[in-house]
Amino acid sequence: MGLLLGDTAPNFDIATNEGDINFHEWIGDNWVIFFSHPADYTPVCTTELGYTAKLKDEFAKRNAKAIALSVDSVEDHNGWIKDIEETQNVSMNFPIIADVDRTVAGLYQMIHPNADPKVTVRSVYVIDPNKKIRATFTYPPSAGRNFDEVLRLLDSLQLTDEYKVATPVNWTDGDDVIVVPSISDAEADTLFPAGYNKIKPYLRVTKQPNKVSESAE
Repeated sequence: MGLLLGDTAPNFDIATNEGDINFHEWIGDNWVIFFSHPADYTPVCTTELGYTAKLKDEFAKRNAKAIALSVDSVEDHNGWIKDIEETQNVSMNFPIIADVDRTVAGLYQMIHPNADPKVTVRSVYVIDPNKKIRATFTYPPSAGRNFDEVLRLLDSLQLTDEYKVATPVNWTDGDDVIVVPSISDAEADTLFPAGYNKIKPYLRVTKQPNKVSESAE
């Protein structure tokens, strides 16, 4: 069985272009975006890693950081990083794991033999400071991922951890949210003093709680 939401992210010791790490120690008290790419010196990956480097400040606002994985060597990573920086107009600012023997790719089910037994698929794991896997998704090697969606997902996870709400379809930070069905109207009246719109008994919409105080200032 593969890794499931709520599982502890497997730990490992590995080499990266920024030096050797123990994964759990490297996570520390941060949220982590851990993602694989099929191979170095590939076009889609070049654009993905370049864009992720541009998001460093956005990740930092969310107490998050990124780390990538490829089955190529540190030497290959260092050469490829020069191409990423040149073509994407960035300075690389996060580590790339050198999973040459595919140990970590195996731990995280990043190789799908029926798709391609030689390379990793485009997996993403969102891991919280407790080292728990909170979200994951997988694209085929040919399709680039939307890292703005990764930020949106991270915003949702952090918001719903703090408040008894869920985020509706196409939600982005600042939009209205849904009061979770598990709490009563009486409890909702206390938790959401700004009020809520009861569309159906199970569908109650309220302002994003951590934005209400900001709008009142």
